[in-house]
This record gives sequence, C-alpha cells and structure tokens, in this order.
Amino acid sequence: MSTAQAQRQHVQTILQAREHPGADENAVIERSWRRCIDRYGLDPAAPSPPRYVPDRTLREHQDQADALIQVARAGVEQLYRQVMPLDYVVLLTDARGIAVQFLGARSAQFEHQRTGLYLGADWSEEHAGTCAVGTCIQEKVPLTCHHSDHFSAHHIRLTCTAAPIFDPDGQLLAVLDISAYRSPESKTSQTFALQVVKHYARMIEDAYFLQRYSGYHIVCLDRSREFVQINRRYLIAIEEDGTLLAANTAGRKLLRHHELPLAGAGEARPFKAWHIQDLIDAEIDDVLDLHRYGDDRVRAFRTHRHHELHFATLLEPQRRRAPSGQPRPGDSSLAPLEALADDDPAMRDTLTRAARLRNEPINLLVIGETGTGKERMARALHDSSRRRNQPFVAINCAAMPESLIESELFGYEPGSFTGANSKGMKGLIAQASGGTLFLDEIGDMPLQLQTRLLRVLAEQEVLPIGASQPIKVDLRVVAATHRDLRTLIDAGRFREDLFYRLNGASLRLPPLRDRADQGYLIRRLFEDLKTERGDSRIRLRGDAMSALLAYPWPGNIRELHNALRYALATCEGNEVVVGDLPEECISGHLAHPAARPTETPDGRISDRSAVSRAMDPLHEALRRKQWNISAVARELGLSRPTIYRRMKRLGITPPHQQDSL
Repeated sequence: MSTAQAQRQHVQTILQAREHPGADENAVIERSWRRCIDRYGLDPAAPSPPRYVPDRTLREHQDQADALIQVARAGVEQLYRQVMPLDYVVLLTDARGIAVQFLGARSAQFEHQRTGLYLGADWSEEHAGTCAVGTCIQEKVPLTCHHSDHFSAHHIRLTCTAAPIFDPDGQLLAVLDISAYRSPESKTSQTFALQVVKHYARMIEDAYFLQRYSGYHIVCLDRSREFVQINRRYLIAIEEDGTLLAANTAGRKLLRHHELPLAGAGEARPFKAWHIQDLIDAEIDDVLDLHRYGDDRVRAFRTHRHHELHFATLLEPQRRRAPSGQPRPGDSSLAPLEALADDDPAMRDTLTRAARLRNEPINLLVIGETGTGKERMARALHDSSRRRNQPFVAINCAAMPESLIESELFGYEPGSFTGANSKGMKGLIAQASGGTLFLDEIGDMPLQLQTRLLRVLAEQEVLPIGASQPIKVDLRVVAATHRDLRTLIDAGRFREDLFYRLNGASLRLPPLRDRADQGYLIRRLFEDLKTERGDSRIRLRGDAMSALLAYPWPGNIRELHNALRYALATCEGNEVVVGDLPEECISGHLAHPAARPTETPDGRISDRSAVSRAMDPLHEALRRKQWNISAVARELGLSRPTIYRRMKRLGITPPHQQDSL
C-alpha cells in the first residue's frame, strides 16, 4: 500500500469511528479523534506539520517548569540510556504540551526536527491532534499512540508512549514521552515501553514530591515490609502534630480509599483537617519515633476503616549533617569544613575524618585529582582549627622555579649570595610558624629539597641560607598531591621517610564526576561568583543546570569554577541559560535551544539559524556599520564578547572571512 493510500484509509477510519464508536480498548483514542473534529475543527486529511513555539515562549515555559526540569534530569537521562539503543527519543513536556526537555541522537537531528520530536515542539491535542502527549494531557492516563492511532496522517509512522506526572495537589504537572520513527506494526510491541515510561514518570513525580516537602516528616507506606524502604509506594507528608499536608498519586488514592480526601486545587476543603492517626491505628509519637523500631526502622500498622495491614517507615525533615560524629551544639568552627560538601558519601566520610583531626598535632596528606579542591580542603582545615588566627601559607611545589625554591622556602641572611636582598628574607616556612604550611603538589619537590624539608619536620626548626643558627618553628603541615607517592618512592623520586612524616593521616577527595552533590557545588560556586561580581539578580536556569550536571568534568571543581565564571561574564540579562556555557560543557545529546527549527511559509521545516540570520537585528546592524564590531556593540548596548558570541550562535560570518571558509 502506498503512503497516499494509507493516508486515505486512515482518514476514512477516523471518520467512521466518529459515527460508530468501536471497542472499549480503543475508547481513549476514539474520544480524542472526536475532540479533534468536533472541538478543535481539525481535518485528518489536511497536512499537519510540527508546530514550534518561538524561542522567547520556549524560555518562558522552561522557566515555569524550572523546578521540575532540575528534579527530572536524572530520570530523563536514565530513561534515555535505556531506550536509546532502540532508536527512541525522550521528551519532557509541560502541562500544555510544550517540549521543555529533549534527548535524542544528534545523528538523526533533521528527522527529529522534521517530525516535531524536538525541543520547543507543541504537542497539545489542539494543534497536533491525537498523539501520546496531547491525549495524555486530556485523559490524564498513561497511553500509547501507535501509528494510525494518530489523528494527523503526518504522524502515522510514529509510535509514541506517554505518562502523566502530577504535582502534590493532584494537578497535571508534565508529561514524559518516548517516541520512535520505526517500530513493528502491532501495538502490543509497545507494551513494555508503556510500563517503562510509567515507571520513570512515577520516579520523577515522587522525587518532585520529596523535594517539595523535604522540610516535613514524610510517612512511607507499603503492603510489603521488604519493599517499604525501597519502593515507598505511598508517600504522605505530615506536620509535627500529624496533620496531613500532601501525598503522592498513590498516597492520594489510598487516602480516598479510606475516605480521607486531601484538599487540593479544584477540590473542596474537608470540614476538618485530617491527621495520620485518622488513617492508621497509631498515636503521633508512634509515627515520629519510627526510626527507633528494629534494625530496619519499619513498623506494621492497620488502617482504621478497612483494617488493611501496611508497613511504615519515616523520612525526617532534611537537616544539614555535621561532618564530625557528634559535634557540639552551636560549634561554628566546623562551618568551613561543612561548606565543602552536601550529601556525597565519600566526601562526608572524608570530612568526618578531617573534623576529628583538625586540632591534632599530626601532618596530613590530601590526595585527589587535579582540580578537586585540595587547597580548599587545606584552608578549611586551617580555618576550623585552633590555628585559624595564625598564618596560612600555601606553596605550589610544582610551580616554583627550582633555582628559587630553596631561598623561598628557607629564607636567607643578608649578603648570602649575589643578588640577594640586602636585608635578607624570612622564608615561607618561618612565615607559617604558628599556623599551617600547605605544600601543594609535594610529589614534584626536588629530592635535595625533600631532604631539607624532612629535617625541618623532624626538628621543627629551619636554617636560612647563610645562617649559622637555626630558627625554631611551630608547624602544622598539610601536603597535597595528585600523584601516587608510593610509585614515586619505588622509582627513587620521593623519600620514603618524608612520606611517613607527611602522611600522619590521609584525606582522599573524590573527582567531581563521582560526587552525588554536584548540584550543591554548582549552586554554591555560582552564589560565590555572584557575590564576587556584586550582582545577586542573576539566576541559573534549569536547562543550564541540567547541562552542567550531565558534563563529566575532567578538570573537576577548577573547571566548574571557570565554566561558571565564563557563563556569568557572557550571559545576557539576569539568567544563565545553556547557551551561555562553554561549548565543551554542553552535553552531546542535549538539544541546544538556539538550534531549534521553524516553519517556512510553505510549511516546510528548516534550520532556524539559517532562515533567520539574515533578518536578525544583529545582522542588520553589522551590515549597517560595515561589520565594525565596536560600533555595533555601542549601538546595541552590548559588549564585544557578547556580539561575537551571538554571531557564532546565529552562524553569522563577516564577508572578509567567508572566502576562506
């Protein structure tokens, strides 16, 4: 059957179904077909190419969905990794059907754009007709729209599966969709796809719920003791007195089943507020003390109305955990260490050890890849110790010229050598007396200086060049390296006795790519840089945060710091978006908003940058000013770097450079 014949048959099927509804199994699709004709006035025979919202409108939709995008990022990327081998793309749309997040293979980008499976596409039923996203929004149920289920003949090659995501009030928040261009003819081939999308939609919905109510007690219920800690099927947020605040979708169904409906948007508020004690046979103290029950912190309860057995555990309100085991209440000295991490397990273990050692009279060795924050750790150790009011002296053993390192470290007496300061110089080691001496990249220190440093550490005294009497010093040394010092010892390039002098205890810093608290680090560094710039209005938008979280950070925290500084320097207005990040930080499979397609007057899809660059105000200004960048920057009130960045984004090349391309 030709494409034209298939489309004619498809149109006929829709018109017949409107007059003669079929089996219940296709009722959702047929209801949608009738809405398309009767409510929206759509014609199944008319071409229905993809509709994209303008860039500015897309940004508004992304802003409104910002909190969800940040929470959903991990789930969307995890889902994409599962379905990518089967050539699916993943879309996250808002409640109006606008695709605010997209993951798909770059090699098929033209196909994505042509079919509308791309960032900024409008998949509302009103515009796209019957489709997984739009019909899911209307019906508020998970569904698959397979091939000829679509209203528009333009989409009958697609198979799309979508599931709704609800907010804690039960209102539609978003839709998660996976779609493919090629699939088996049978709709049953998508049964597993439907289950996978439902699973991830629930994961995203529950993660959003947990974040929104992280400041409250959350009761987790399940019919199985073994799964309540993992599955957390029913989530119910409560006040200290047990008042029910909100519940996830499964939790709201449980409460309605026991005639305890929660008030939410569009619902009548109950005559009285319900309490957790109205659901289960328990006192509030029984619930708040759940963490004390047994090794698994789980307790069984029966419901009042139906006497059903449920197992319960409790998530307590999030509070910042101190790095040491049992810090004294109000002990603010730990703040410098506490600021280094949030909830990454490896960092919490390191900080717990650091807190216990911060006042001990032993030298410490900080180990980690380049850029992981070894000097920041050393400074935090100093600032949280009793030496905090004394000097912190940092020395980079790899950056200091070998000809100067001895005089810089140990100092010298007047007239010790040609070119020496006539008054002599106090060495860095002596300057650090009473405080902390930080030796960065200790593995790069020359062997002869290792011998002298060993004597300083052993005797706690330093002999300046040209001096006859040593000077007593009170040192606490923190050394750092990205090298394997034991390998250097075996190679004869590092003294074993110095290693044991420095390694009173070791603190290992994980690379940024392995840390679970990347979001915390990004936000903290961003806030620090905003404070440094004196501009508190700038915000980091969700799409930029998603790209930063997806990047592997080979340069670790130092690279992150530089990327954020770059973004703040080049962003326009009061927000940093994904296009403001350095090119290498934009994940390979995340679509760039500026690269979205648009419709040409005859309905074809084309590259938006190619179509619009000649009409862009910047292009007009450049032509008017004869490509004088400085003049254009003055006219538009922008910086030269911003002009160059816009030109690159729009693909605008000056005439004198075009011949060489």
